Amino acid sequence: MSQAQPAVKKQRMDVKTIGTHDGTFHCDEALAVFLLRLTEAYRAADVKRSRDPVVLDTCDIVVDVGAVYDESNQRFDHHQRDFQGVFGHGFTTKLSSAGLIYKHFGKDIIATQIGVEVDHPNVHVLWLKLYKEFIEGIDAIDNGISQYSSQEQPRYSNRTDLSSRISWLNPAWNEAFTPEVIDSCFANASRLTGDEFLGRLRYYANAWLPARDIVLATLSARYSEDSNGRILLFQRFVPWKEHLFQLEAELGIAGDGLPLYVIYPDETGGNWRLQAVPVSPDSFVSRKALPEEWRGHRDDYLSKLTGIDGCIFVHASGFIGGNKTREGTLNLARLALKCND
Repeated sequence: MSQAQPAVKKQRMDVKTIGTHDGTFHCDEALAVFLLRLTEAYRAADVKRSRDPVVLDTCDIVVDVGAVYDESNQRFDHHQRDFQGVFGHGFTTKLSSAGLIYKHFGKDIIATQIGVEVDHPNVHVLWLKLYKEFIEGIDAIDNGISQYSSQEQPRYSNRTDLSSRISWLNPAWNEAFTPEVIDSCFANASRLTGDEFLGRLRYYANAWLPARDIVLATLSARYSEDSNGRILLFQRFVPWKEHLFQLEAELGIAGDGLPLYVIYPDETGGNWRLQAVPVSPDSFVSRKALPEEWRGHRDDYLSKLTGIDGCIFVHASGFIGGNKTREGTLNLARLALKCND
């Protein structure tokens, strides 16, 4: 029995410590701590919450406190006056501790979670996507950066974002609490941020990324349906808009080489859809809307108008239409390409 104790003591001495500030906690350091615990180096780390420099000096890594950003010494604060760190890659939002930890450790975390090497191209794609859709908003809120430049008063209050939900986990101002109680609240907050991060990562890895692969393959094969590559034919529906615009930018597709129409099966009704590509992902304006004379017409009248059997409808704005068959929908797209309006 006496011989086992030194091994236990040595094991505890080997446990690393993550330092962050005590008192009221925020979403950024709650997430930063969770992310660190997804790494090999800090997987079993303890957490010390303090503002005492003597205590923080004993920690292996410190986040969101200490007024030092020094990767070589594992210090990651963003509150110092001269700090202007950003994620890069086109992102200009000032980093919080969440963004700092994600910037330096995110690729390793993603690679481990999806089971690939860190230099796999999917890791970089997911790293950027998660920053854009999940981390950047946390950085901005913690640094007091508004989502909009407008000076108008908001029409309604929204306190359901992750940063707001984390703030509600702090003890109330008039609630008596001990350091142990608030540390327990912080642990709950860290788990909540982490659960949402991992959920988002799973979705992007298992649903968003496969859709991107399908869009890329369809984009590469577009000349098989039209000699100028203006028609994309999907064999099943996928969320395509965001991926199409991103891939066009990455591949340098522009001008006359841009796809104008997308065709995909309507899996709920067994029919096919023809959709005009918008000028931007969120725009209602199409690169080339379906012909004006087709718009608002349906069924047999539309088939007579176009000379194509199986027509179902064309929307009044010309952004989408339908046909009962794949070939009929392709013929609609090819005919629409010949129209000048």
